[in-house]
Amino acid sequence: MDLKTLDIEIPSDLLLDFSGPSNHHVSLLKQMYPHIHLVLRKQTLKIKADATSLKTLENGIKAVVKHLTLHKSISADTFKSLFSSPQNHNKNGDSKIILYGHHGKVISAKTNGQIQMLKAMQTHDLMFAIGPAGSGKTYTAVALAVKALKEKSIEKIILTRPAVDAGEQLGFLPGDIKEKLDPYLQPLYDALQEMISPERLSFYFKNKQIQIAPLGFMRGRTLDNAFVILDEAQNATHKQLKMFLTRMGKRAKFIVTGDPSQIDLPKHTASGLFFAQEALQSISQISWVALTKSDVLRHSLVPKIIEAFNKKEQL
Repeated sequence: MDLKTLDIEIPSDLLLDFSGPSNHHVSLLKQMYPHIHLVLRKQTLKIKADATSLKTLENGIKAVVKHLTLHKSISADTFKSLFSSPQNHNKNGDSKIILYGHHGKVISAKTNGQIQMLKAMQTHDLMFAIGPAGSGKTYTAVALAVKALKEKSIEKIILTRPAVDAGEQLGFLPGDIKEKLDPYLQPLYDALQEMISPERLSFYFKNKQIQIAPLGFMRGRTLDNAFVILDEAQNATHKQLKMFLTRMGKRAKFIVTGDPSQIDLPKHTASGLFFAQEALQSISQISWVALTKSDVLRHSLVPKIIEAFNKKEQL
């Protein structure tokens, strides 16, 4: 067999993460490719292998370096997967991977509904994702927003949610606006914490690259170059939803999520989500993604509970 050699320089600021604790990542490579001679000397990865294997390794190394440049860390599982199939981690429309989160966690679209959300945002600037609790619509929406921020295709993320239980004024709760809204935005925070390191998340908040805003306080703003998520939109009136949608500025991406079965508005107050579905369906530039109980990835009992409640409510 005709063996060839290749020397690849690893950037000095990425070297420790590339090699892993006690050179664990390099050891993984040797286990995955036992027929290849491979050694890391200072910043140079020296490889001796046949031409096909050499190309596979070169692609994998480039994928890892690119991952580390973007995310600053990588897990052993992600490291292995990039070498096993680096072509599956690109940005083409067939990839189910959205981004790599905190500690290199793979954040991907796992169900048909979530995959439809991923595809829709590649071709549309405004999407409505409607589905039951646990279907991943909020989590996927946040992942898409974080991906856009990390890729610098937008400048900021804005998260908003109707605070129906407390009223839009929120005046009786202690603290500033963020502290008042925190209980109502906790699902969004939970998702962010899986996708961004605590230090980076704090930086984004401090620099207002990630913002929270009560829905009632969005009036008068024009949101340019932003990724904006309105969560729990079934609890917005049609006037609130119209106000929100007309904040959309240039180079903006909007996602509206909602669950029509969980309306908490006062009695005799209609949900703006139903109004929007009727009023906006004919606009082709708006994407509508319907998630179902098959998209629910919580405990196996959850889809059954959803179905039982839906049947009872129809009686």
